[in-house]
Amino acid sequence: MLQHQITIPDDVPMVFLLGQRDEVLRAVESGFPAVDIHVRGNVVSFSGPAGDVALAERLVDELAAVARSGQALTADAVERAIRMLTAPTGERPADILTLDILSSRGRTIRPKTLGQKTYVDAIDEHTITFGVGPAGTGKTYLAMAKAVHALQSKRVNRIVLTRPAVEAGERLGYLPGTLNDKIDPYLRPLYDALHDMLDPESIPKLMAAGTIEVAPLAYMRGRTLNDAFIILDEAQNTSPEQMKMFLTRLGFNSRVVVTGDVTQVDLPSGTSSGLRVVEDILDGIEDVAFCRLTSADVVRHRLVSEIIDAYERWDAGPSGGNRAQRRTGARREGRA
Repeated sequence: MLQHQITIPDDVPMVFLLGQRDEVLRAVESGFPAVDIHVRGNVVSFSGPAGDVALAERLVDELAAVARSGQALTADAVERAIRMLTAPTGERPADILTLDILSSRGRTIRPKTLGQKTYVDAIDEHTITFGVGPAGTGKTYLAMAKAVHALQSKRVNRIVLTRPAVEAGERLGYLPGTLNDKIDPYLRPLYDALHDMLDPESIPKLMAAGTIEVAPLAYMRGRTLNDAFIILDEAQNTSPEQMKMFLTRLGFNSRVVVTGDVTQVDLPSGTSSGLRVVEDILDGIEDVAFCRLTSADVVRHRLVSEIIDAYERWDAGPSGGNRAQRRTGARREGRA
């Protein structure tokens, strides 16, 4: 057992460090149930097993560095910081949680997990980056933030956003309106991200000038994209031929980010996903990075992570490879 105290520097706002109604302090206590933590003024006291006390002190030091930057902390941020401290990477949570990608419209976009930080770094360091992972891991959103930052800093002249027009398990039929009206539902998630990062009034002007282009993947054929930041979203719904067609659009001074989730393929039965095979095809090619995000990188509601893990366990179960047979058995039991 160990008892120890640390003094928080005067330049750290204690209201940020402790959180509203001591939300952050309670999250720290929940993360280390064997440690008694008491705060008086700017002095934090720890009592408990030596290993847990040392880790709790490191956590509070990291959170203090985040609070010093003026960033408000949450219980979710504490949980993510604990996972970072216990990961064998040596990365400091404060370095990750204070890394600004883009500041716009009164908010700052930052990576929130170690996996997201690795993904953002890969985009900076490679010409082509693949972000593969489940829903809610920030694959598209962070790529979009990097694209807007590259445009604002004049590293590229335009942003090209594309995704395959594949329905997610439903047949929508013939949609009314012009061509733009017909493809708009497929591209809506990209528009939503743009509106989070740019003044909504400026977006139509940028699109009219060709500075930002949002188009279905089929429109990419035959083009060479120079001086552009190009994002292919929902890449699990591309065929290997479409993936090859897209990657060979790359021009000079351009950067490509491909995002997708190989567990959510909406292609017709019997069609291979280009995202599933591309890593084997491009294995060993320099300046191409593959980043795999997991449920630990989900920044939506905590249940999203648990749902993803539950599906992975179900797929990996003894009969995970014969799901159709299980569904048939369930229907028979229901009729019985």
